[in-house]
Amino acid sequence: MEKAAVDKIDGASQQLNEISQEIWKNPELGFEETKAHNLLTGFLEKEGFQVERSYILDTGFKASFGNDDGPQIAIMAEYDALPDIGHACGHNLIAEAGVGAGLGVKAALESMGKMKGRVTIVGTPAEEGGGGKLHMIRGGALEGVEVAMMVHPYKASIAAPRKLAVYQVRYTFHGKAAHAAMAPWMGQNALDAAVQCYNAISAKRQQFKPDVRVHGVFTNGGAKPNIIPEEAELLYYIRSLTTEDLKEVVKKCNSCAEGAAISADCTVDIKYETYYAEVISNVNLANHYQKNAESLGMVFPTDEKIVRNLGGSTDMGNVSYVVPSIHPMYAIGTEAPNHSREFTVATGAPEAQGPTLIQAKAMALTCVQLLSPGGDKLLKDIKDEFAKVPPNPYASGEKSFKGQIEETTLFRSDYIQLYA
Repeated sequence: MEKAAVDKIDGASQQLNEISQEIWKNPELGFEETKAHNLLTGFLEKEGFQVERSYILDTGFKASFGNDDGPQIAIMAEYDALPDIGHACGHNLIAEAGVGAGLGVKAALESMGKMKGRVTIVGTPAEEGGGGKLHMIRGGALEGVEVAMMVHPYKASIAAPRKLAVYQVRYTFHGKAAHAAMAPWMGQNALDAAVQCYNAISAKRQQFKPDVRVHGVFTNGGAKPNIIPEEAELLYYIRSLTTEDLKEVVKKCNSCAEGAAISADCTVDIKYETYYAEVISNVNLANHYQKNAESLGMVFPTDEKIVRNLGGSTDMGNVSYVVPSIHPMYAIGTEAPNHSREFTVATGAPEAQGPTLIQAKAMALTCVQLLSPGGDKLLKDIKDEFAKVPPNPYASGEKSFKGQIEETTLFRSDYIQLYA
């Protein structure tokens, strides 16, 4: 079975590269990935998968092969790009690796005397801030799924990276317009309030824990210089290692916004937008993935500064609270940081192809081991570990943060700290 999986991926390497290149050359923003959706679903249909186009979301999809008689495995694919700088997070490679892994698992299932289990490639739009996977969770995409996985390009290879919980919070300040030269005293400057808020949060960083990241941009600063701005707006990404700590950081940022509004005789509306949970990497699953990747020549650094370096955030964190999951990072031969123009170049370079095919094979082999005779023990260990993960109703959208910021405890964080 394992040889069938690897051989299939090797045989499809040129097609997989062409898919990745086509997505890279035609970057599409979240929820607008029409070309990528059509390209991926068309290819998977030709390869014999049962495909549901526009699944839950217009640019979401589900491509399945197998039956109910065995483990149900989901491989996540992303394909949205960033504004202005294209595929600076390498989602073209994520799609390639996910599709390649699916091809390999399908070949392995076909090689069995009696087919056992199912692999499903889930196309998840809008990871870059749109929370596509949260929409997919709400729509039932993970019902019946027992294990989920995906990989992500980076400057280093880490099987169980530390990914932060994040909340997008929008602060909209309201003042009163007036002529900025003729009667400025009759206005209430919402931009001043926003600037005060920005500066207050920046100063507050000194008191944040080392694993907290807070960053924002002005999305509205007024209409014209000669009009006292009656509205101004900030959008912040507020992050922490755990959701419990995140709640406290959001409270502190809210206090900065409220104080800034008072200082400028303005008011502020606080809107809670997309929430991504921290990733809970299933250790049993991650260990098997790493062994498979190492058998294919992949090298994982042992330097703690690299292994424990804080990553960004991902809606795969939400998935990891619903089913046992992994989200490994893998090196593509660049020192450039994600979300940079240099990383965009790297994700379209030929040098990224070898590592990406290794990822496809490593995921496929991990899936094959779950589907093979004897895989029941591994699946039980994975599920037993997952049973210790405390519930997080925010991850699935069952519960909203709105009105909950003042709570003293969301859920126990001892498990998260243990595996952080």
